[in-house]
Amino acid sequence: MLKKELRKLFREKRNALTAVEKTKLDDLLLIQFQTVDLPTLNTVFSYWPIEENKEPNTHLFTDFLEFRSPGLQLVYPKIDTTTGTMQAILVDDDTRFTRNHFNVYEPENGEVITPAEIDLVIVPLLVFDQQGYRVGYGKGYYDKFLAGCREDCIKAGLSYFEPVTTIDDCHDFDVPLDLCITPQAVYVF
Repeated sequence: MLKKELRKLFREKRNALTAVEKTKLDDLLLIQFQTVDLPTLNTVFSYWPIEENKEPNTHLFTDFLEFRSPGLQLVYPKIDTTTGTMQAILVDDDTRFTRNHFNVYEPENGEVITPAEIDLVIVPLLVFDQQGYRVGYGKGYYDKFLAGCREDCIKAGLSYFEPVTTIDDCHDFDVPLDLCITPQAVYVF
């Protein structure tokens, strides 16, 4: 299927989840995530889940990683629509977040961290395929950002649903995931 078709189909599937189902799936995702043998992490890039899009609760994963690695640096995206790029902003307990025009919570300010300093990126997605390619929201911010990350930076996705066989319209600039976690399995690419 094409990205446009997959985007529509999987938005509908996520929107059909009840609050109880979503909470259960988040718990199952975290259990699977805790089985992943991650290297020592110093800096993790995450994102604030958009509740109305019923995105996985990324806070569960960052809380677990912070517990596992005291002193872990967390960074969150800040989008620049004029340049079509995204920056990684270092956050702490005092960081204030505000919604941008995409309805995404972003840090208001903070130190910019280069992509080369990041060890793990939790990448938003609607669906992924068996080769590790994903369908996001279609703006390309993450693929541009991931292209600047180190080769050993782990690109991880979280999905409530199992992968589709293939995304028919992947492009050369699409950056595949290294792993994707579902409630049932951890896929390594």
